[in-house]
Amino acid sequence: MQITSEQVQAQVPVTILRLTGDVDGSNYRDIISRAHELYQEGARNLLIDLGAVPFMSSAGLVALNNIALSFNGKETPDVDEGWRAIRAVGDAESAGMQGRVKLLNPGPRVAKVLEQTGLLSFFPVYDDQATALKSF
Repeated sequence: MQITSEQVQAQVPVTILRLTGDVDGSNYRDIISRAHELYQEGARNLLIDLGAVPFMSSAGLVALNNIALSFNGKETPDVDEGWRAIRAVGDAESAGMQGRVKLLNPGPRVAKVLEQTGLLSFFPVYDDQATALKSF
């Protein structure tokens, strides 16, 4: 797993977090940590590029949900609490669309997981970076 980030200027500053490789139990904490570092450094609008992520496990879903909650000023469940963190992902669907964290280019397998778990109703998803940046 490789994690990189860059700051770009749209209508507002947007940080792009690019993930490369599978997102699973071996690295989801690293993704959460990097996103939290970005938030501490002042990032408030985050575009997560999933174009190079061929597979995402439930741990990856926990990471996405945790990041979105923190960027929207909400309490995040302890990711080490297992089922509580998984249930929080399920709660995202009933919370409605949030606007601080958006997803870019999820591949077919990842998009299917997002759809099956209801997270497509929580995350705005874009196929191209220019359109995604204009949405902030």
